[in-house]
Amino acid sequence: MPAKVGRILSGVEEAAESSKLWCAAAVVMAAVGGSRGRVSAAAGLSALVVAQVLANGVAKRVVDRPRPPKELIPHDEVEDRPDSSSFPSGHTAAAVAFTAAVAPSWPRAAAVCALPAAMVAAERVQSGAHYPSDVAAGAAIGLAGAWLVRHTPRMLLRRWVPGTAWWG
Repeated sequence: MPAKVGRILSGVEEAAESSKLWCAAAVVMAAVGGSRGRVSAAAGLSALVVAQVLANGVAKRVVDRPRPPKELIPHDEVEDRPDSSSFPSGHTAAAVAFTAAVAPSWPRAAAVCALPAAMVAAERVQSGAHYPSDVAAGAAIGLAGAWLVRHTPRMLLRRWVPGTAWWG
């Protein structure tokens, strides 16, 4: 991979660290998108939290997989890896969860978020922080988090108050 691409991916990952990128996207959506933007932002951030709990709070504790061997990573970025379990990628889970949860109410905003989400996923493998299967599992957890956020409130409301809907 060319060094310039690696630097771009690293910059996007740094912006996504601690969910800064997704929080900033939510602020912009809420500010410029009216009620659709507020709903999208709330759904995205809620899904991100669910995915982070599932990935980092549950899966990483259950599957204690070591990071890829340092000798396989041909750059210095390998020294910045966390010590936690490699499986799954929490960064990818958060990125996919946010993007997938935004999509039903604001598809164009989700399309804009999809590029940095894909870049975060690619960077996690490129940097040596994760195996591709860790990223795939993170993406699946992100999709599950988005699904839960988009469907659980509606299911609960239907049970308690027939005829109501929440978040579209």
